[in-house]
Amino acid sequence: MTKYLHSMIRVADPEATVDFFRIIGLNEVRRMDNEKGRFTLIFLAAPGQEGVAEVELTYNWPPEDGSAPESYDGGRNFGHLAYRVEDIYETCQKLMDAGVTINRPPRDGHMAFVRTPDGISIELLQDGYLDPQEPWASMENTGSW
Repeated sequence: MTKYLHSMIRVADPEATVDFFRIIGLNEVRRMDNEKGRFTLIFLAAPGQEGVAEVELTYNWPPEDGSAPESYDGGRNFGHLAYRVEDIYETCQKLMDAGVTINRPPRDGHMAFVRTPDGISIELLQDGYLDPQEPWASMENTGSW
């Protein structure tokens, strides 16, 4: 079984974007700051759609060295679609067997990224826990996602 989780967009001003989505009826349902990765994730949903159909706002913090923050043009602000799968290893193997490149393999047994034929990034997330397994645990990233 596959379950739709969320769509992700990158934002330059998270509070302005949250305010915008509030106007159209979405509410913030959770927020996570990742100090090590230097980003913030904010999940929004319409009332009653929490955990069903969410928008993930990703705010990449400005570089510590004071250089300019990332800017997003040419569609780079759209990130990915996310789906929960029953067995991430089996799903990735089926994709590979069909000629799909696994851009970010499920080394941890939890998360992988692939791209559609049109280049749209798809995040696959394991439903529950799987121990890391070979060949996935040693597989390198390929391209970008």
